[in-house]
Amino acid sequence: MEPNCDKKCLLDGDKNSSPKSPTNGELTPGVYYYPKINSPSSPSTPSRKSFRPNAIRKMRRRAVFKNGDCNILQSRISKRRLRYLQDIFTTLVDSQWRWTLTIFAIGFVGSWLIFALIWWLIAFTHGDLEDEHLPNNQANSEWTPCVLNIHGFTSCFLFSIETQHTIGYGVRTTTEECPEAVFIMCLQSIAGMIIQAFMVGIVFAKMTRPKLRTQTLQFSKNAVICQRDGQLCLMFRVGDMRKSHIIGASIRAQLIRSKKTKEGEILSNFQTELPVNADGCDGNLFFIWPMTIVHRIDEESPFYHLSASDLLQEKFEIVVILEGTIESTGQTTQARSSYLASEVLWGHRFEPVVSYNKDRQGYEVNYSKFNNTLAVDTPLCSGADLAEFYRIRDMPDSEKPLLNTDPANFVLRSPPIKSLSKTIDMDDESETRPFPLDSL
Repeated sequence: MEPNCDKKCLLDGDKNSSPKSPTNGELTPGVYYYPKINSPSSPSTPSRKSFRPNAIRKMRRRAVFKNGDCNILQSRISKRRLRYLQDIFTTLVDSQWRWTLTIFAIGFVGSWLIFALIWWLIAFTHGDLEDEHLPNNQANSEWTPCVLNIHGFTSCFLFSIETQHTIGYGVRTTTEECPEAVFIMCLQSIAGMIIQAFMVGIVFAKMTRPKLRTQTLQFSKNAVICQRDGQLCLMFRVGDMRKSHIIGASIRAQLIRSKKTKEGEILSNFQTELPVNADGCDGNLFFIWPMTIVHRIDEESPFYHLSASDLLQEKFEIVVILEGTIESTGQTTQARSSYLASEVLWGHRFEPVVSYNKDRQGYEVNYSKFNNTLAVDTPLCSGADLAEFYRIRDMPDSEKPLLNTDPANFVLRSPPIKSLSKTIDMDDESETRPFPLDSL
């Protein structure tokens, strides 16, 4: 006799809806069949809330946003400003463009003003700014200034810019009259080169950051759970929109959820590594087209005892990480995304996006279907219950447990009064009253 599936395999759905049979006309025990959908607005469209009436998914805050940014706010760091200033280059590279460009402008204008003030002090102490020593009167007074054609602070500012960037218009030049002027000219030339190299390096590093490469790496909007080769699998899709591929691409996934230790300690953000593969290979990908990453829900999986009804109430986050080397630049990049429990679709499968185009003589990837999923027949029980069902089904008939299908055995009867009673003495009178089993 064919064994019945455990009660956990079936969840009460819409009792008025008629299930859709498979193409072979046989129903598989423990499999939920979606009703036939005539139109998008059809009232028979299955709702995920139909798995459990009045069930509401509990939302959870993200640790990693869909775009890969980490939702981490740091506070109360000792000597935070000093630590950031000690690594000023990384601080400016990580900062936003408006702050980088502001510091870029302040760095140049500030250095020009500082050295302009120094040049003005040299000219002032030497007496070049006196009326009889100005450029118009130097021929009559036979005065040799430290810097030619200096009329005031504006002239000093222009000379500072010309010296720092080696413009050399040929109007204002230093003379041999003041040794300090020669020294400051050398110092400003060196300082100008350092500032320029530092600022250009920051701008170049920000424009060529490997993080920008992740903008063309896509993760599917949802993850799905369905059967593959008779086993429940958690799957998500990843793709690359550029022709320059990611070399040595590897992908991994981590589960973040709370855990209680044997000692009673609550670990609110406990991370568990999820083994993943693609097309029967390990986490290393030949990443030339969008690929579906699979995590098999077996005995080692933390989702082994998770059913479709449990998924509605679970609180967890799956963080997926793709790493590899950019083919065009040789830099290492990392793309991240995450899936909450509410973003995992039970009983769905990704729609194919790769097809061969005979006209163009090549494989064509249709990214408009990248996030599309198809509803498929999938057991609603957990992986453990499904494995037990298959184990009993594949047993020889002689070893299968005998199941009594007599309807009389399924009638609910109250327990015997004798086994649930206890005698109480009350004012020398005997009285028999039923008691719960917990009190016996």
